[in-house]
Parts: sequence; structure tokens; C-alpha cells
Amino acid sequence: MTGNEAVDAPAGVVMAARTPWFDLTECSGHRTVRRQDGELVGDEPMTLETAHDLASVTKVLATTTALIRLVSDRLVDLDAPLSAYLRRSYEAITVRDLLLHRGGLWEWWPLYIQPDLPPPRYRPGRARHYSDLGFVLLGRIVASVTGLSLDQAVTELVTEPLGLAATRYARPAGPEVAMSALDDRVEMTMLDTGRPYPVPYRSSDFARWRRGSVLGEVCDGNAYHAFDGVSGHAGLFSTVPDLLAYGLAMSRYEEHDGLWRPEVAREFFTPGPDAGQALGFRTYELELWDETVTVLGHPGFVGCAVGFVPGRDIALALASNRLLVEGEPTPTDALWAGLLRATTQRSRTA
Repeated sequence: MTGNEAVDAPAGVVMAARTPWFDLTECSGHRTVRRQDGELVGDEPMTLETAHDLASVTKVLATTTALIRLVSDRLVDLDAPLSAYLRRSYEAITVRDLLLHRGGLWEWWPLYIQPDLPPPRYRPGRARHYSDLGFVLLGRIVASVTGLSLDQAVTELVTEPLGLAATRYARPAGPEVAMSALDDRVEMTMLDTGRPYPVPYRSSDFARWRRGSVLGEVCDGNAYHAFDGVSGHAGLFSTVPDLLAYGLAMSRYEEHDGLWRPEVAREFFTPGPDAGQALGFRTYELELWDETVTVLGHPGFVGCAVGFVPGRDIALALASNRLLVEGEPTPTDALWAGLLRATTQRSRTA
């Protein structure tokens, strides 16, 4: 997108913030769409209890948080090579590298076509290159260290201890769910155009594309087609109340010292060396009425995001179905920036 192209608004959006001074909740639009007279029209309404495909929010809520616990228990060493936990894995790449997206791996690869990970695309440890493949491997480390399947490990390490009853892998916990996408067109287009990643495959190399609405299934192609909805990079479903509960728990991390060592959590929360990145978490600036604070969180491709401010009792959550449009969808980052602005405005009038 050049920046001059028009974008289509999501069918439905939920934005929420919890702070010591005010609560913000906005819910609008529809969680599903249907085609009528050649047009997409809203169908079932969006509510606060609607479950959403978190996509890459899985990277922090599931994988990064599980690793905070495993590092706290001294079962994982951030500076150990991947080969310490995964047989026949990379010797020159560490767990820390993957959390910082400095592992040098390809950003994306169609593992449902070629299940073997390709050699690194860049020199490890030199620069940040956001990579789904790195979090696929981190999810495998969580499973290997715990001796559990990844979904079981995340349940035991994260969702049950934090009381996230509506958060689960592969499918929503309840019947009310937001449609994720119209079909698999995004994935097919990535293959056929070679953009943004020039992988040596085309959509014709795969035969099981979804041609109809993606509803109650994981949108991400690798998570759905290769991993049955359970992966370190994508696969979780959740609700906005659960996202807020997660954000508040992480904001109050020192109160949860029975789950992790606070000093380990602080190491994960520390930004750098690359702008906008901590260990697993993305970083954002939030302007309050008298100061600027750092929000840690992550966006997801389908249209969700979560964030929190450590030690400040501030949590933010976004959920949308931005892909339910025929034209160019509004980027998740733009929707997230709107929530940050709304939180700033409310802080100045609270």
C-alpha cells in the first residue's frame, strides 16, 4: 500500500482500555458478513463477548508468556542455542535471537507446501527481521521443554493460572465468534505475486485452499493447514475481556511472583536493541496527561492487538474483523494507533 490508497473499514471493531483513572469501551458493527445483491453486508452484531482469531497476538499471549515462566524456572536459557532444546536445529541462533526477531530466518514460508524450514535468509544476530518461523520454533521449544503439546503447555503455564477461560487454541471456546476472512485469498495472493516474500511456490502447488468464509477456524495458513491450529506464531482465539485480563495481569506482574520471577519479566519487558522491540513484545508510546509511557504488546494480522504498561495498571485491547472487505483492509496498526490516541484523549479529560 502506498499510503494514498483508500482502505475499507472493518465490519466490526471492539476497543477497550483499563486504567487507574478511567475505563474505555467501544463496540460497533458486525462480527460476520454475508453477500447480498453483490455486496457484503453486516449480519450478526459484534459484542464484547465475541471470540476473535488472535493471529500473531499468539506470539506474546501464548509463546512469550510461556517462556517467561520457563526461563523463571530455569528450564530455558535465553542465550542457549536452539540445538539445546530442538534436535538437529540451528547452532548459531539463540532463544533470545528468536524473541528479538534477530534469528535471520525467513519472515514467512508456506510450510503446508514445504514442511522443512529453509536455511536462514540473513546472518543471525545482526538485524531485526520479523519472522513467523522464529516463533514456530519457539513454540516447539515450549513443547519440548515441558513434554506437553503446545496447547496443553500454554493452558498449564498461561491461560489457566491467569484465569483466561475464553482463550484457547484452534477454535473458539463459545459459539459467538467473529468471521476471520472471506477465504484464503490473502495467502494465495502472497504465493502468486511473491510479495512481500519471494518464496519459490505458487498457489497451484497446494490443493486444499478454503474458498468460503473462514469462521471458527484459524485464518493463518501455516497455523491452519500445517499445524492443525496450534503453533507458536498463531492459532489462539480469545475475547476482549480475556485480552484485558491478560494485559492487567502482565501490568501487575510483580503480584504474580508465584508464576514467574519479576526480574525475568523485567528482562523480557526491556526494549532494545532494535526500536519498537523487546523480548517477544512490540513496544509503543502512549501519551498520558502528564507523561509518556511505554506500552508492551503485539498486533495480529486478522485485526486484534493487546498491550499493557508494566507496573502502571494499564491494559489495552483491540479486536476487529478487518479482512472482511473486498478492497484494501485497514491495517491493524492503524486501528491500534486509534486506540492509543483515544486513550491519550481520555487521559487528558479524566
